[in-house]
Amino acid sequence: MKAFNINEITLTKYLFYTGKGGVGKTSAACATAVTLVDNRKRVLLISTDPASNLQDVFSTELSSKGTPIQELPGLVVANLDPLQAAAEYRESVVAPYRGKLPDAAIASMEEQLSGSCTVEIAAFNEFSNFITDKKSQAEYDYIIFDTAPTGHTLRMLQLPSAWSNFISESTHGASCLGQLSGLEERKDIYKKAVETLSDGKLTTLILVSRPESSPLKEAERASKELADLGILNQILIINGVLTVNDDNVSESLYNKQQKALADIPASLRDIPAYFVPLRAYNITGMENVRNLLTKDNFAPCNISLKIADIPKLGKVIDDLYNSGKKVIFTMGKGGVGKTSVAAAVALGLSAKGKKVHLTTTDPAAHLKFVIDEKSGITMSHIDEKEELKRYQNEVLAKARETMSEDDVAYVEEDLRSPCTQEIAVFRRFAEIVERAENEIVVIDTAPTGHTLLLLDATQSYHKEVKRTQGDIPESVKKLLPRLRNENETSVIIVTLAETTPVYEAMRLEEDLKRAGIATKWWVINSSLYATETTNQLLKAKASHEIEWINKVDEISNGNFAVIKWSAEDIKGDILIKM
Repeated sequence: MKAFNINEITLTKYLFYTGKGGVGKTSAACATAVTLVDNRKRVLLISTDPASNLQDVFSTELSSKGTPIQELPGLVVANLDPLQAAAEYRESVVAPYRGKLPDAAIASMEEQLSGSCTVEIAAFNEFSNFITDKKSQAEYDYIIFDTAPTGHTLRMLQLPSAWSNFISESTHGASCLGQLSGLEERKDIYKKAVETLSDGKLTTLILVSRPESSPLKEAERASKELADLGILNQILIINGVLTVNDDNVSESLYNKQQKALADIPASLRDIPAYFVPLRAYNITGMENVRNLLTKDNFAPCNISLKIADIPKLGKVIDDLYNSGKKVIFTMGKGGVGKTSVAAAVALGLSAKGKKVHLTTTDPAAHLKFVIDEKSGITMSHIDEKEELKRYQNEVLAKARETMSEDDVAYVEEDLRSPCTQEIAVFRRFAEIVERAENEIVVIDTAPTGHTLLLLDATQSYHKEVKRTQGDIPESVKKLLPRLRNENETSVIIVTLAETTPVYEAMRLEEDLKRAGIATKWWVINSSLYATETTNQLLKAKASHEIEWINKVDEISNGNFAVIKWSAEDIKGDILIKM
């Protein structure tokens, strides 16, 4: 695998960076932009990432219109706010129905238009202007997008029934219908934007990942989804590859990365792949952006830790035990270690004499955690794909009784949304929690506040309007009030000591608050700082975690714990002591 060197790669006019949160999309996009401008090219860089830190990267106040970077003539950066765009977009769709539909129906519509799918559609609505604008095409040699649309969003844009007022007629009551209602006038612009994305002579899709199994699997999924839509011109960047190891921690990390790269998903092996070395510094300031693709800087961060001692996971388990919680969720973005933390919590509570049931969606969980029957822990595994298929079949069977084929096609696509998968799995979780009245139930994932509000709004909508196609099981109806009861339920937010994971976790917490669900404990997983590594690069990198440990300390009011990085999938009982 070669290093990612812009000067040795033939690039198209439009470059779309995509990948899981925290893999380095923004860093790679910025480094590409700066390198191209250094080569006397005119570049427009556009971010639609809600967690974007472009203003910090370029030390410049940015806007959605495009701001010239004074240090680098030839570079213009636009920082679109997809959350604000989504709010404006949501109101434009809902406003015509206010006063005409019952309040419960309006609440349901608003919640349907509050999820990640709507944010992405709103973002696409914004940056499609840049893709189709002839002035921008003439003015810039390259137009770079930090965050590409998913296959789900692009398929939505291509469905004919998405352009009707479908949301006002019928919903299956469980997901994100109606994102495109009222946007008929944008249809031609969207069509042109999708055509440009699919044109390999104009557009390159750049999949950004890390040398870890979870981000690589996500890159594989995105690659397949977009290839199925005709977006075939793809390259892969593996960000954060360690090249020097000289202590136990760095050697373990090196070996773990090399194993992940050796086991790279088969479908990614045919895509041109490049790597960017692991850097000790955060990508802020022009010097670091320019150096990302060429050299390192081992200067440590000079921020001090605000607490005397880093709290361990045992502190969280003690509180859960003493407060008598019955339902415990670990929540966070993919790849942060929710399953490991859930297993540790379950084992910790069991060791204190509690009867515990651990529920996981991790297919390898049975292999990772060998739980003795004598420990008092029972365990169940939920197959996400199986639950999703079961739910999809149920909804589609009812939809076909009353809908045209075009509208059924729309429902089929809507049923592929992240919200739908959350609901399908949550229905199964609800059944397990209901069955386990006499023991503590620890669950390694949970629906977002948006999905919970969808379920809540759907119940009201069903009662008042009587048009819902999907049914909400009694077990789910009972669980929603229980989740809002902080005397019974506890949500543990799991994150990493890095910019994007912390910002994403903060948005998750706000989402839960909106749904009336209190959070108390945060867990920072896989901390290099806690390993006390002596490797020059890792030690400098670990120092940059201090800012985010302090941040989590602040937003959690001191209710957090840190688990040090480990090369192995640590068994829960060991994790408690780390």
